[in-house]
Amino acid sequence: MNIKPWIVAAGAALLAGLCLTACKPTDTQTGGDAQSATPARPADVIKLSYSIFFPPTHVQCITATNWANEIQKRTGGRVQITVYPAGSLSKADQCYEGVTKGISDLGMSCFAYTRGRFPLIEGLDLPVGYPDGMTATRIANAMIQKYQPAELTDVKTLYVHAHGPGILASKKAVRSLADLKGLKVRATGLSAKIVESLGATPIAMSQPETYEALSKGVVDATLCPIETLKGWKQGETIEYVIDATAVGYTTAMFVVMNKDKWAALPADIQQIFLEVSREWIAKHGEAWDQADQAGREYVTELKRQFIDLPEAEQQAWKTAVKPVLDTFVAQAKTKNLPGEELLADIQAELAKAATAK
Repeated sequence: MNIKPWIVAAGAALLAGLCLTACKPTDTQTGGDAQSATPARPADVIKLSYSIFFPPTHVQCITATNWANEIQKRTGGRVQITVYPAGSLSKADQCYEGVTKGISDLGMSCFAYTRGRFPLIEGLDLPVGYPDGMTATRIANAMIQKYQPAELTDVKTLYVHAHGPGILASKKAVRSLADLKGLKVRATGLSAKIVESLGATPIAMSQPETYEALSKGVVDATLCPIETLKGWKQGETIEYVIDATAVGYTTAMFVVMNKDKWAALPADIQQIFLEVSREWIAKHGEAWDQADQAGREYVTELKRQFIDLPEAEQQAWKTAVKPVLDTFVAQAKTKNLPGEELLADIQAELAKAATAK
């Protein structure tokens, strides 16, 4: 069989060109950096769902979406996470159980939305005077790391974050404890106990329900971080912002993964999840503080009235909520949980933070 040399040469050149084309990674596969990681073949891509209760425009949803994108980038496209915001895959109070049951592979919501489900972690939300979201987030992660709560053993906890100090946003003026009598206040989880100890009436509901409840007069006020007034547009429904940081509580929020899905991940991908999650702790803390500032500016533009409590009144509020702390410690003890130690550690961390400023 006589094959002309030029045909052989042309065929070899074509084959080499095809090989180079097939082997060259694309920007899409590598997250924009063709040299950063080996591109994934379609069959190798791990697709995960992420349920988030925040609306897509909320800074915490944006921060979480950036986390998901960073996972995809650092794995070279081997992991692709689809975010389902605004409770579209699982409602805020069903998100955690949704992860355990495989409704979503990942989930972000508040521990407090399932009252009694996390008896030790409730201690993170106590009204101990958190100064800002960064401090609250840092302390929450440190406590989860130290105590490894048994109530989280049915998921893989990647990290937690926590908002800045709760304030009282109200349709009516509140300048003293006496003004709280009979006031219907939206509160969830442990914050409901705070409201009750202050003499008001707590009404449990999630953030997505609160705007309508305030608009229709179902509640008179809400105990919340000030960012909520912009992030959930609740500033449109209230007239007064009362500085309650003397009893500043937080709400710890989880980022967890289905245990089986986590176990199925290759070891190198698990490591990437852990590395990115550690980095995102500070990003969420910063986002909370930026959102608080934006919330303050938002209600200022709406010409809402700010009420600062005098020192004597602040002390009265602290005294009023002390039974909440005592009850947490007592209940934890009945369940053989280190509630007293957890509270002491939180207060010690807050004292360090105050000294550092």
